[in-house]
Amino acid sequence: MWARIAARMDRPFARVRISTKITAVYAVILFVVLFATMSALIFGIYYSFYHQAEVAMEISEQQVTAKLDRGEWFSKGFWQDTPVVPGTVLRVMDIMGRNIVDTDARYPSLEEVEAGKLVRKPFWADPDMDVSVVGNTVLYHTTRDVLHGGSIYRLHFLRTITAEQQFLFDLQRFLLFLILTGFLIALAAGAFVSQRVIGPVRDMIATAKTIEASDMSRRIDVPPTRDELHELAVTFNHMLDRLQAGFSQQQRFVSDASHELRTPVTVMLGYSDLLARWGQRDEQVLHEGIDAIRSEAENMQQLIEKLLFLARADQKRQVLHKENIKLNELVDDVMKKMKLVTTEHTVELLQNDAATIYADPVLIRQLLRIFLENSKKYTPPGGRITAASVREGDRIILTLADTGIGIAPEEQAKVFERFYRVDTSRTKAEGVSGTGLGLSIATWIAEQHDITITMDSALGEGTAMHLAIPVVDG
Repeated sequence: MWARIAARMDRPFARVRISTKITAVYAVILFVVLFATMSALIFGIYYSFYHQAEVAMEISEQQVTAKLDRGEWFSKGFWQDTPVVPGTVLRVMDIMGRNIVDTDARYPSLEEVEAGKLVRKPFWADPDMDVSVVGNTVLYHTTRDVLHGGSIYRLHFLRTITAEQQFLFDLQRFLLFLILTGFLIALAAGAFVSQRVIGPVRDMIATAKTIEASDMSRRIDVPPTRDELHELAVTFNHMLDRLQAGFSQQQRFVSDASHELRTPVTVMLGYSDLLARWGQRDEQVLHEGIDAIRSEAENMQQLIEKLLFLARADQKRQVLHKENIKLNELVDDVMKKMKLVTTEHTVELLQNDAATIYADPVLIRQLLRIFLENSKKYTPPGGRITAASVREGDRIILTLADTGIGIAPEEQAKVFERFYRVDTSRTKAEGVSGTGLGLSIATWIAEQHDITITMDSALGEGTAMHLAIPVVDG
């Protein structure tokens, strides 16, 4: 859906020259930068003015309450050392709502202030203070209750910020004018720069057209300057290197797949000939041939399923059905089933911290089984296979370990490649077989779930796979 929307949005610009697009990009970037700068500046100034008003009212409140705590009341001597900061208004009301003290009677009445109180205050205002708008006047105010002579009095501290607000309105208009002026300057500068850039780009396009899929040995000449054109040429050449490597890998993949399929087909044909000659007269040969053909057919089926999975993954047609799942419950279930089918090894689930992950449960189960099946294959009878999950911040570390034959350091980086199998002669001698596709599938599943895989292994000491899986619960 989003791809179709993006395509529709691009249609009006399909015929627009790239120089025009570059100019527009320069202008938009400058506009965004100027707008963000203006917003940050305005916010800072608003915050500063409100913060100054907060400080003035807090100082006034502290000084007034300190005098009242010492037993002083609002007599003439109370005002000698100016307890109320200039610009701040103090009003004292008794429990009946009568005005006891008013340092500035010109201010709007408390009824008007209360009626003009904003429900949604500016986010730079202190949450413990209130903002009111009375006519063209913006008031910042707070209250404090005190006890004197057995009666409760309410102190109202008010401060106007109307003058500062008018200054901010003027500043916003001035900054808006600067943004528009900068936008026009950016258009002119972008047009000039884009014209200078397009010439070399056209030369690179002409060279790129001469590169054919059948001959990918040609490369674009890299400009001597260390600018974007240099980076573009290097990137394009690097892309050609990756494409060439991809074609080579595809050819090797087809060759390896053909080889892997040829072996079981050859075995099945051989046994079918054997059954045709001797199966009807020799019951032992009949059972041996049927068992061998069935075994090779099952291996071929598994290989084809894995090849189809990787083909869908390469073509981005492998569908994921993600949902919130309890990883600890899934791990517990997989390990229980592993114990049922594994009789020659000790299978243990160690620590299993609770965690919820957002994933495809079928693919996560398949991911765990791939590692556990490898542990089962490459661990001699009597060995130990364990799983443990430990919560670490916003991830859970799931470790699948065994006491198997281990992997040499020089081979650890290759085990995730398709059709790669560690020490083939050694594993065959020990009765271990496989297609070399399981870890490639595991890698793809991990990438789709933002799972990081690390490995600890040494020959003769076993292997531990560490899966760092993001969690979605707190």
